[in-house]
Amino acid sequence: MKFEFEAFPVLETSRLHLRSLEKKNAEQVLFLRSDKEVNEYIKRQTPSNIDDALAFIDKIERAYKNKESVSWIITLKDDSLMIGSICLWNFSSDRKTAEVGYDLNPLHQNKGIMTEAIQTILHFGFERLSLDTIKAYTHYANESSKRLLVKNGFAIVTGEKDPDNEDNVIFSIHK
Repeated sequence: MKFEFEAFPVLETSRLHLRSLEKKNAEQVLFLRSDKEVNEYIKRQTPSNIDDALAFIDKIERAYKNKESVSWIITLKDDSLMIGSICLWNFSSDRKTAEVGYDLNPLHQNKGIMTEAIQTILHFGFERLSLDTIKAYTHYANESSKRLLVKNGFAIVTGEKDPDNEDNVIFSIHK
């Protein structure tokens, strides 16, 4: 897998800037990872204060340095405030499959932002990282996430279960 970059891979779309997570984003990380609406369908550790958010940022930085994941924050081009995040992680041992994960501030949902971000990450994963398959795990009742995935070419995977969350369904897309 091509996981060697001169610098962190900053990506842009017509409206968005995808860049690395920084300590100055701790307040937005705290919000996104603890907001009830954002996390309604997600089982994950929830930070309770800025120190927890900073520890999460350190974890993300280590995972990138160890070539375990690439995580971007999502900002609008004309505003540097973090409104969401998207990542490729959970790489298979042969480095041909990865999982995409994402979240978005509810104030920015239903505006096509995550569609733009996910299309950019799919292109990056298939072209720059030479992935064959990208998977997404989402709660069976998260209709918005399921619509997003289908709209962007993902199909539900039958016969495979998420060992960490029986409420999740698995989607995948192939190069």
